[in-house]
Parts: sequence; C-alpha cells; structure tokens
Amino acid sequence: MLLVIVLAAAAAAAGFLVTDHLRRPQPTAQQRSVPTPSAYAGADAAPRAAAATTTPVPSRAAIATALRPALRAAGLGPRVLAQVVDARTGSTLLDRSGGTGAAPASTLKLTTAAAVLAVHAATDRIRTVARSDGRGTLVLVGAGDPTLSAAGAGERPRYAGAARLADLAAQVRRAKVSVRRIVVDDSAYRGATVSPDWAAEDVPSEYGAAITPLLADGGRADPDDDVRSATPDVAAGKAFARLLGRSSLPVTRTATTTATGRVVAAVRSAPIATLVEQMLLQSDNVIAESLARQVARSQHATASFPGAAAAVRAVLRDRLGVDIGGGLRDGSGLAPADRISPAALTALLHAVVRSSNQGVRGITGALPVAAWSGSLAPRYLSGASRAGAGLVRAKTGTLTGVSTLAGLVHTPRGGLVAFAVFADRNDDTAAAQAALDALVARLATCRC
Repeated sequence: MLLVIVLAAAAAAAGFLVTDHLRRPQPTAQQRSVPTPSAYAGADAAPRAAAATTTPVPSRAAIATALRPALRAAGLGPRVLAQVVDARTGSTLLDRSGGTGAAPASTLKLTTAAAVLAVHAATDRIRTVARSDGRGTLVLVGAGDPTLSAAGAGERPRYAGAARLADLAAQVRRAKVSVRRIVVDDSAYRGATVSPDWAAEDVPSEYGAAITPLLADGGRADPDDDVRSATPDVAAGKAFARLLGRSSLPVTRTATTTATGRVVAAVRSAPIATLVEQMLLQSDNVIAESLARQVARSQHATASFPGAAAAVRAVLRDRLGVDIGGGLRDGSGLAPADRISPAALTALLHAVVRSSNQGVRGITGALPVAAWSGSLAPRYLSGASRAGAGLVRAKTGTLTGVSTLAGLVHTPRGGLVAFAVFADRNDDTAAAQAALDALVARLATCRC
C-alpha cells in the first residue's frame, strides 16, 4: 500500500473553531468586527440518541415564514432548489424541489470529503517514493499527494504541512545512487487526465490542472505560479531534477508500473484530514480529484474520473447510509454535467453530524466560516447577510449560471440545521451569492 498510517491518535475536534492549516491574510477591518466563529461548539461532539436531546426541533412553519421572502429574491434567478433539515434528527424542515438533481458546483466536494474520511483515518498520509534500478534510472512513483511541494529548502510551501521534493532529493543524494535519467511513474491512475466533462478553458487555469499521480503544488509547475499545469507530472519531475542539482537530466513519464527498483527515498503528505480541510476551505479542485482517487484505490476500483465517482457513491451508501445518486462525473464539482440533489447533500450533512467516525464528524470543523475563513471570508460582511457572520459554516459552489451553498447553522434557540440551496439558472453570480447569503442568514436569526 502506498498510503501509510501514522501511529498517532487523532486529536479530538473542539467545536467548530478553525484550525490554521492554510496561509491566510490578516483579517480585514470588516472581518475583525464580525463575531468569532464560536457558535458551533459541540456540533461535532460524539452523537447522542435522538430521543436524548433536549433541544427542540425547529418549527417547520417558522422556517417557511422566515425563508419565504428570501427564496423569492430576484438575484437567485428563475429556479431555486432548496432543502433544510434538522441536522441531528434528519427531519425535513423546508423542501423546495429538494429532491431534484442539478449541478452542485463545488458543494460536491462535501461528498469527496465524507467518502475519503470514511475509508481512511484522519491521520493517514500519502507516500511518494523514489526508486533506483541501480543502472542510472530513478523512478518517481506518485501515489496521489496533491500538495507535494517543489519549494526549495528553507522556502515556504504553497500548502502548509506539505511533503517536499527537496527532502526527497536530499535523501537520494545521501543514498549516493547513480542518476542519469528520471522517470515519472503515473501507473496509479487510469484514463483521461482531464475530464471530458470539463470545459476546454478549465485546464490549464488558476483552478484546474491535469490530474496525475505525481504533481506538485496543486498541479503547478512552480509553487508561485497562479495558472496550473496541463502536464504537472513532467513539471514535478523537472522540479525534482532542479532540486537534485541536475536540471539537465531527461525526464519522461510512463503509465506502466516500474515499482521494481530499490526504494532510496520517501516522503509523506500532510494528514488526510488536513488535505480535506485545505480542499474545503479554498475549494481546491485538484485536491478534490486526488482525494476522490484515494477513495477509488481504497475500494480496489479504477482510479479515474468515472471510477472515483462510482467509488465515492458506493462508500457513502455503504459506510454512511446516504445514496447520492449516480449523477457524479468527477470529485470536485467542476463538471457542469454533475448532478446531485439538495436533499442528498442535507442527508449527507446529517450523516456527518451523527457519525460515530471522528474523522467524518470533523468535516464540520473544516468548512469555511461566514466572513471569517476560506471561500466565505469575503462574504457575509454587509447588508442582509451580515447577521450570519461567524455563525454560518458552509461549502460554496460556483459555475457559470450556477451558485450553490450547503452547510450548517445554529438557530438562536440552539437548533442545528443543515441546508443546501441551488440557484442554477442565474445570470449574475455576485447577485446570486448575495441572495444565497441573505437567505441562510435568516436561518441564523430565526427563533424557530
């Protein structure tokens, strides 16, 4: 197995407070004036039997009254799909065509997060190795670490806690093996490296790269690049040669396993739970696709776009009891053809909150906080949405014409609700996001 387990106990999550795994800018003046995100304490604690809870289930009528005007907001466009459930009991509090499948955009990453933490311990790490055949060929065997860093020794990696190619190169030098060429072993994955369901402009772009078993810095040729690479495996091989002090070494790739030589160097990724948090906070598509393939590999399925999608569905059904349907085309939500319903996402959030698996339950603490962290840091700062600042924790989603939001929020009376809202026919992303935020903020203030 290329995925190894760290012999350490996972630390218990303490409420919904954000852990600082990513480099983040200092809070703006607006962010400093919003509440610290502390309203989630206890939501990821060990679940109790539904009958034992003393918190009343929010009123369906009150929820409907609170959300009715917000659901009619012009910014949402002509179609809104929504579902709100009690996160602890799963009972439906509001349904507006919630069972209809639609493009979820990046809220789909919730499925990848739950699936990978259902099959791997939060402390598992992904191992990248270098093998020598003793005759001058050094093989870099990629196992799907999406944050492996090409930063030089002493330089800060793009992703906190990342394994380093510089460390791998140092180990190779200490091993004193002959290196005349570098081969990148891509055999861990199969099929297309770019989904046929993605738009042509998605790769290369700031948000999309080809998905290969060996890549560095989220698929970038250089840690400081904004645009990612269409050939990140070869770019990583060339970066390794540079870090080895041998930039002129030829670099080739192979889709056939070459794992027969002696292992002369190895590095391990940040823990899976850290990768999940980095994916969710920054909505990182390359991390998402890499983690979806870890799910496929754990199930001995084909590590490809369709293989990973099928494996995620099977794991969520078999491990968490949630059927998300067969509409997934990828693990990130970048494909406009992806289909999942708001009801499937609220069912998944309910399962996450109630899970006895500490890693799965920890997803609640990895979600962006309104006006505070990740993709929600610049939102909920003003206007009608400001009431949700520090109180809403959710995954965002955006494609052309599609704006979505799915997550958790506490009501003033102590209820915990899960929600998923899709505005999938809008023509103004900014207006749709503002309307979604204002809608969910009403849950945060509803004395339901």
